[in-house]
Amino acid sequence: MRLGRIIGTVVSSTKEKGYESRKILIVQPLDAKQKSSGISFLAIDAVQAGVGDIVLTIEEGNSARQIIRDDEALTVKTVVAAIVDEIS
Repeated sequence: MRLGRIIGTVVSSTKEKGYESRKILIVQPLDAKQKSSGISFLAIDAVQAGVGDIVLTIEEGNSARQIIRDDEALTVKTVVAAIVDEIS
């Protein structure tokens, strides 16, 4: 799992199977002190996250497909799995 902040969304009229009817978010990785750490990446939203939310992402295909409940979405690798309420 990786900690990150949602910094935007991606809009696309044509999507690969597995991404159809799903919101794609831009995630900026964060360190434990909530500072940017690394290159942003795309993830499918499974928890109705929005811009500014701190989230946990899973970056492993099989786990991601289980969270979105779609075993046929073979191209899906990364998913937003949780919205973080607090870090202590």
